[in-house]
Formats: sequence, C-alpha cells, structure tokens
Amino acid sequence: MLTMERFHLALTQGGLRRLTFILGMAVLLVLVGCQNPPISSLDKAKRALEKASRAGAQAHAKAQYDQAAQLLQDGRMEMARQNAKLKPFRNYAAADSLFALALLDAIKAESEAKTRIGELKLGAEKQQKELKTELSAWREALDDALTMFKGEHLWTQAKLSLDMSARFISLGEYSEALREHEQTKDHLRSLAGFVEEYSKDESQKIDVWRRWVGETVNHSKKIGSTALIVDKSAHTLYLVKAGKVVKRYRCELGYNSARQKLLAGDGATPEGQYHITKVRPTGSKFYKALMINYPSDRDRRRFAENKQRNVISKYAHIGGLIEIHGGGGQNEDWTDGCVALANHDMDDLMQYVTSGTPVTIVRRSDSWP
Repeated sequence: MLTMERFHLALTQGGLRRLTFILGMAVLLVLVGCQNPPISSLDKAKRALEKASRAGAQAHAKAQYDQAAQLLQDGRMEMARQNAKLKPFRNYAAADSLFALALLDAIKAESEAKTRIGELKLGAEKQQKELKTELSAWREALDDALTMFKGEHLWTQAKLSLDMSARFISLGEYSEALREHEQTKDHLRSLAGFVEEYSKDESQKIDVWRRWVGETVNHSKKIGSTALIVDKSAHTLYLVKAGKVVKRYRCELGYNSARQKLLAGDGATPEGQYHITKVRPTGSKFYKALMINYPSDRDRRRFAENKQRNVISKYAHIGGLIEIHGGGGQNEDWTDGCVALANHDMDDLMQYVTSGTPVTIVRRSDSWP
C-alpha cells in the first residue's frame, strides 16, 4: 500500500518533469523565433536586380525582371511583418525564401536581356549592311538618270534614317536602330514606287519623242539642212546635217531635268520642237548663246490646261529665256532650264547654226539615223 509520504514524493517528481518540459519548450521557442533578419539575402537579391537593370532587363526581359522585383518587394514586406512581432515570435524563413527566389529571377532576367540584346545587335547590324547596299544601288541608279527632285528627296530621307540608325547602333540602342531601319525601308519603298510611276510615264511618252526626232531628221534629210537634237537622258546634243548625225556634244541641263518644264523657276529643261530665234556670239552671261522659242504655242496650251486642272498655281508664270549656251563642263545639271555646253563646244557649234535652225529636245529616244 502507497504511504502518504510516497504519494507526495511522486507528485513532486511529476511536477518537476512537467516543469522541465515547459522550460525546454520555452527555450526552443526562443531559439527558433529569435532569428536575425535575412539582410544578406536581401542585399544579394537587390544587387542582382540592379545588375539586371543595368543589363537592360527592364526593356528586354521585362516579365522576368518584374517578377524578380515583385518577389523582392514581397520579401521586404514579409521581413517588415516579422520585425513588427515580439522578438521571441519572429520567423524570417518566408522572407529569406522570397529573397532567394528574387535572386534567381534577377539572374535569369539579366541572362535573358543579354541574349535578347545580342540578337538585336546581330539583326540591326545585318539590316544596316543590307540597307546600306540597297541605298548605294539607288544612288547609282539616280546618278545614271536625270535629276528627279522627289526621288532625290526620298533618297535623302532614307539616308538620314540610315545614318541615325548607325548612330543608335554605336550607342548600343539596337531597338531604336531597328525602328530607324523601318523608316529607311518606308522611304526606299516610296522611292521605288515613284521611280516605277516615272518609268510608266516615260513609256507612255516615248512614241511622241521618237516622232519628234523622226520628224526633225526627215526634215533635215529632205532639204539638206542642219538641225539640233538634245537627248536629255543621254546628256548629248546631236548636230544633224542632211538627216545624218555629224557631231555630238556633251551637255548639261536644268537642275530638275527629269521632267517637262511646267512653269518659271521649276528648274526643268523644256521638251518639244523649237527653233533658234537669236544667235548671240557675244553679250551672253554664259560665254555664247543660242536663244530658242520657248514657250511655243504647244507649251502655252499645256500651261493653260495645267492651270485649269490645278496642276500648277493660278499665279504661276510660264517663264522663258531658254538658251543653248556656254559655261558647261561641270558634270552636273545646274542651269535654270537651259542647255549648257563647254565653251569650246559652243565655239564649234556656232559654225553650223543660224536663226531658224530647228532644235528638238526630248527626254530620251532610241531611234537615231
């Protein structure tokens, strides 16, 4: 039988065991709860995100970068919540995990951005090379043709865009370079469309120019007379005698030579059938000169029709004072609409012409005696 003394002893020993358990749990709670804030993990994630930003991740790996930034922010919020608790009850495990995830996503964002930028760099440099080649080909084509204001303007715009893209490439701003490339392509497409329209217009008028040349040559042959034919595209003035070409002179034209003259000041050399109205061996601003009868009756009719159709302003003037004169040899079209020969060629030409000599000017012709 258990005595009273033994009962009290057993009760006392059980209490000690319970007390020991409670104290042990309290110590464990303190050890677990009193972690230090994961400052090191925060700093690593923050530095990784900053590095990703410098690598261009905000622009080129936005989704991955934003996810890393959100995880970093969530970790900071979790750490702040734990800081608000009593020290024995703080637990930074969740915050530490969020910072670790933010670090991984920031590293991925940096890698993704570098890969994307590398691809953009290769693409931009390849397009730059291709467009530079295309632009050079158009320059050669335009140089081989008569001067076209609109074509020159479109080419210049394309070159400006391409120059700007080269600048962006040198700065490492490849997306901006590619946007400039699109502008370059747009200008070149417009240039191609303009040249195509121009070529169609020429193909529709070539028969008229052939006819003018044929009429001039036949008239010269019929009466054994002298005539002048200017082929604008060939930049050549032909001296025809008795229906045969006997002389060729290199000539320069108006600075807007690829079109028919419409009005005063447009820089175009007129196209049509004319004749010399005055021979000026002296007194010309450009050495010697042969004045022609521009505007002809045909020019005046076309001018009036263009005004009625609003092709030109109602205030425009038809112009005049078109000559074949000296001062040439500059290897470019520079006159206000006249035909310019080198001075020594003017000396030679003046021997064969008089007032009344026919002068036919065509944009191009493929029919010659």
